[in-house]
Amino acid sequence: MISIIVAFPKQENAQMIKALLIRSGFKVSALCTTGAQVMAALDDISDGIVVCGYKFPDMMYNELKEELPEHIDMMLVAGRANLQDAAGEGVVCVEMPVKAGDLVDTLSMMAEAAERRRKRRKAVPRKRSREEQDVIDEAKAILIERNNMSEEEAHRYLQKTSMDTGTGLVEAARMVMLAWR
Repeated sequence: MISIIVAFPKQENAQMIKALLIRSGFKVSALCTTGAQVMAALDDISDGIVVCGYKFPDMMYNELKEELPEHIDMMLVAGRANLQDAAGEGVVCVEMPVKAGDLVDTLSMMAEAAERRRKRRKAVPRKRSREEQDVIDEAKAILIERNNMSEEEAHRYLQKTSMDTGTGLVEAARMVMLAWR
């Protein structure tokens, strides 16, 4: 599920937005009143959306946007004059005064898009470094030589060891290498 960080300079505005989002079924992971608080809250989430105002005591929304990791989107809730400045910056804008339905619908669309991106990212297998692949190959060679396994059997053995021990394939290969040295 996509996490939401609500960030407005006035605590009462942030509380009202948070309550609306929670009633609408969103997971609000943090409530912030400064840009620094937003950056600290980002440490705890992997994918999310920052719903924020235009200006914080310590920075403007665009400075915060520059600091956001690529997997975090931003929704700016501000007056019409301020929204004109934000056009074309990769920020979804919602004009104040905001209607609850508009805010929830826009955030729902953003959350769905973020979830699709997250699933695509996870579907792409992680590329192993040359060093990691060498460790796996060396462990397979040990298993083939010492246990008379085929390459496929050695690979399956490493996979099973990885699953049984709750470690990654590279770590399982390192364990095999340590056991035979």
